[in-house]
Amino acid sequence: MNKADREAFFRRLKELDPHPTTELEYDTPFELLVAVILSAQATDVGVNKATRRLFQVASTPQEILELGEEGLKDYIKTIGLFNSKAKHIIRTCRDLVEKHRGVVPDNRSGLEALAGVGRKTANVVLNTAFEQPTMAVDTHIFRVSNRTGLAPGRTPLAVEKALLKRVPGEYLKDAHHWLILHGRYTCKARRPLCGQCPVYDLCRWRQKGRYREESRPEGI
Repeated sequence: MNKADREAFFRRLKELDPHPTTELEYDTPFELLVAVILSAQATDVGVNKATRRLFQVASTPQEILELGEEGLKDYIKTIGLFNSKAKHIIRTCRDLVEKHRGVVPDNRSGLEALAGVGRKTANVVLNTAFEQPTMAVDTHIFRVSNRTGLAPGRTPLAVEKALLKRVPGEYLKDAHHWLILHGRYTCKARRPLCGQCPVYDLCRWRQKGRYREESRPEGI
């Protein structure tokens, strides 16, 4: 995808959704951090159901430490991999209390130094909580970037680096959200809605034609 097409790609997504944001529910950077850790291999809907209950009783690192690992599990047991996620969150909370006075760092090195926090989680928090132009490449962004030709890459890190170079600067801060939402609701993995895609003509995917007619809205 060339420079002009990339600019048109994001211009159209912005016109449809001028102020995109995460579908995870949170009020503070710490709540977002916990929600993102819980969201691995889980749906945002499922995470939100759990955190609505959790954050009513424990919404700071110290409060979750006071719950303890077993107490935390009672609130997140509906989420996949909850045992390992509880361990990660407790370790993260301990680091925050002991090393950062309970405050979530607003920089990559500080976030990635937290036990249980990897690059993708750090990118989400930096972008969503602190409005930094980072790119957290999940399965949706990885698929959209490769399928459309926007920023092909064999690994999430390769796609991340390609996107940071290719996304026009004025769209970079919000591009992470636009790409996730596009992959989640339009450019789906198994049955993409090519007939309803706002960037269909810009897409370089060779198989897009086979899905166009079957997903075209009635009357069009």
